[in-house]
Amino acid sequence: MRLFAKPSELRAQGVLGMNKRNADYIMRYNPRRLYPLVDNKLKTKQIALDSGIAVPELYGVVETEHQVQQIESILADHRALVVKPAHGSGGNGILIINGRMGNFYRKTNGSLLPLSAIQHHTSNILSGMYSLGGVPDKAIIEYRVDFDPMFEHISYQGVPDIRIIVFRGIPTAAMIRLPTRDSDGKANLHQGAVGLGINMTTGTTTHAVHHNNIVTAHPDTGHPTTGIVIAHWDNILRLATHCADRVGLGYLGVDIVIDRTLGPLMLELNARPGLNIQLASGHGLLKNLLKIESQQDLPTDIDARLAFAKVLQQSVDSNQVVN
Repeated sequence: MRLFAKPSELRAQGVLGMNKRNADYIMRYNPRRLYPLVDNKLKTKQIALDSGIAVPELYGVVETEHQVQQIESILADHRALVVKPAHGSGGNGILIINGRMGNFYRKTNGSLLPLSAIQHHTSNILSGMYSLGGVPDKAIIEYRVDFDPMFEHISYQGVPDIRIIVFRGIPTAAMIRLPTRDSDGKANLHQGAVGLGINMTTGTTTHAVHHNNIVTAHPDTGHPTTGIVIAHWDNILRLATHCADRVGLGYLGVDIVIDRTLGPLMLELNARPGLNIQLASGHGLLKNLLKIESQQDLPTDIDARLAFAKVLQQSVDSNQVVN
């Protein structure tokens, strides 16, 4: 798929546009009553825990300004952690602490913060500065993922995550988002992370983009991005499928991280997953979505659904030409 192709070329290659995604997939397959299950990260985490889905450990929740003053007691027990808004989006408002130096807390970029700065950031979260719609929010304090060593050469400071689109219970497309210097160590494409497509059958990395430019190496480390085999791949697909089954949304983005010791962990769910996964994977979503949509009776067994997803990937492989 060529970047910056003509609209007619994009349609011919099955590229899903925003309006069609919203009307034909999000509005049709995602009941509004279920949105709070994924828009509220605390609810998402509780659903996961109740369902036996592996997630980063929850250290604490700050709900009021009075509790902000008590945050030091939570920090005292953990050298590495994440502070994030319960209703945040796009990676905004996430503060990652990697360790301590005396009375200061070290961010991923090496800069040091006093306790007062973390308290101020938490107060901003409560005020709704980072929440969807600017509504008052809660701050989640949780385990900071220690990413798997397979990513050491293709990530800058932060933790890479894997985004999988699941449609009608079938994993349909996947990519890794790799933190960069531009993205300040965050796995967010809009902030400058690398999007790296994954072959659904083999779990091998394929095609990468950075700031909408095709790349073959990480911009900071210089390490090649293609041909990397993702560990635990079938388990990752099963985890994404299980998440979609549990929340009941028909068109869902599942974000998964791979911890060095804990393995795959579900990080977040998204009822409105973005479309940049098409750039990262080098092919459009629409053709596979239509194939899934045309099936009246999809398998209920997860392994059978994963087999179907891999058949779809084989169809992509036989037709794909990346320019």
